[in-house]
Amino acid sequence: MSKRIVFFFILCFSSIGLLAQEKTKKVYRPDIPGSFLIDFGFNSGQSKPQGFTQGFWGSRTLNIYYHYPVRIGETKFTYNPGGGFSFERFKFTNNYTLVLQTDGTYLLEDPTSILQSSTIKKSMLVANYFDLMPLEFRFDTNPKDVSRSFSVSIGARVGFLIESHTKINYTTNGVSETLKNKQNNGLNTFRYGVYGRIGIGNFNVFGFYNISPYFATNKGPLNNTTTDLNHTTMNTLTLGISLNGF
Repeated sequence: MSKRIVFFFILCFSSIGLLAQEKTKKVYRPDIPGSFLIDFGFNSGQSKPQGFTQGFWGSRTLNIYYHYPVRIGETKFTYNPGGGFSFERFKFTNNYTLVLQTDGTYLLEDPTSILQSSTIKKSMLVANYFDLMPLEFRFDTNPKDVSRSFSVSIGARVGFLIESHTKINYTTNGVSETLKNKQNNGLNTFRYGVYGRIGIGNFNVFGFYNISPYFATNKGPLNNTTTDLNHTTMNTLTLGISLNGF
């Protein structure tokens, strides 16, 4: 699903660009209100539960958002509501995976008990969201030419889980196989957090902190310091780069 959405946006960008070039060679970007923004970052779990040992390079996020800036009077500030899609994943270095228990909870377990006589190559958790940014304010040092302006943005984000699955790559008798298990995996179906961006022109660095617990109450794996499922309090932090102005 995530690949289809990314392909759809790329196709839209390409079509708009071709139409603009046919009208005039002087137009370098489509004349549409607002702007598209692409984030690429790396995820980090905070207060991780038992067995949640993640890798750096495989734990990443791709965001595709649309913003509509509204200038606040004659100031250098804008209000930028927006929304879009977030494709998030965590790679487990211990190759564990989330397994549904008989009581409806999920635990991180070694999948070799399920995939007997197999060699596990890679295991990850994937979660895809639809996000809304109802609150974002941006400051530009040069509002008349934001492509050359130093900018700072802060805001809040809410998201709704649209799809989640675990993915295991393994080999059996020398044959490579992939096992996908599509379910919510005990994740919170609603999330909220704060973020900020800082940069020059179309290039920024960003950070997003997910304030809401990553796993739903009484659903996620146990924390290392407790046996109470209500204390599965993992949050997430994403840091990366942003490209905007499309």
